[in-house]
Amino acid sequence: MPTAEKQAVLDEITEKLESSSALYITNYSGMSVPEVNELRGAFRKGDIRFKVYKNKLVKLAMEKVGGYDDIIPSLVEQNAFAFVEEELSAPAKVLKDFIKDNNKPQFKAAMVDGDFYGEDKLDVLAAMKSKNEIIGDILGLLMAPLSNVVGALNSQGSNLVGAVNTIAEKGEE
Repeated sequence: MPTAEKQAVLDEITEKLESSSALYITNYSGMSVPEVNELRGAFRKGDIRFKVYKNKLVKLAMEKVGGYDDIIPSLVEQNAFAFVEEELSAPAKVLKDFIKDNNKPQFKAAMVDGDFYGEDKLDVLAAMKSKNEIIGDILGLLMAPLSNVVGALNSQGSNLVGAVNTIAEKGEE
């Protein structure tokens, strides 16, 4: 039976897993305290929760929530976890930029909307469009045909009005 303190942390992790749409795992071994703090700051700017937990507690929470079987083997060594609810690719973008400048931390794995991404998929995750970008693309696609229809109706409308006026003038004669 876990102690009250461990149970509180387990409950916290479980709640984060249940409320998050994506979880990213990084190995922070070999990073200095200032580097870890800098990385935390970068995540904080993106409104991403980034925290270090004991692997055993994370594993227990994952087993309790379910659906994390593919990522559980990644729970070895010194790991930090990024939890995100909305912008699912945001942690990947932060990690990619940070790794480019510092060669650390090591991206290990991610679960995004129930799909597993291994350590070789960071570029794929970083290239994913955000929710707002996808909505913008969809609106752009929807608006293009609509503007074409409006343009066509306007040009046809002017011809239609001209034809109606001609018919009306002939009727008056």
